[in-house]
Amino acid sequence: MSKVYSLKAVQNIPVDLNTAWSFFSKPQNLNAITPAKLGFKIISKHHGDEMYAGQIIEYKLKPLLGIPLYWMTEITHVKPMQYFIDEQRFGPYGLWHHQHHFKQIDKGIVMTDIVHYKIPFWFIGDIANSIIVKSELKKIFEFRYKSVEENFGVWKGSSLHILFT
Repeated sequence: MSKVYSLKAVQNIPVDLNTAWSFFSKPQNLNAITPAKLGFKIISKHHGDEMYAGQIIEYKLKPLLGIPLYWMTEITHVKPMQYFIDEQRFGPYGLWHHQHHFKQIDKGIVMTDIVHYKIPFWFIGDIANSIIVKSELKKIFEFRYKSVEENFGVWKGSSLHILFT
């Protein structure tokens, strides 16, 4: 059986909590923080403009070799201005559980993402994580970090912290 992996990414953003929450809790804003090369597109017809528990969001993306994949997530928990959680219902992972946390700090917010994921196909999934998946996820979060800085400004002295376990 393949292993469950996790990553934690932390970014300080020089905006107030209302501004950050308003942006990150709207599914349509995912395109702005996702690399174009992934061909990410929301295909849901009735996903709503604001996040709520029970919300289903469907996507098409091309994460590897331009091969299109279908991905469905459910927003399982929302605590406004604090966190929301999305979980994969159908898609490329055996498990995808993504926590998005927001906390007001002096002169901004700290945004923390915690992802638990599992690659299917037992030990082959573990090999795929070592060779491809881990580095691709790192690139996606690095892209998002830069996009957030472009949209909201640079936190002086800040750098992206990504921990994989």
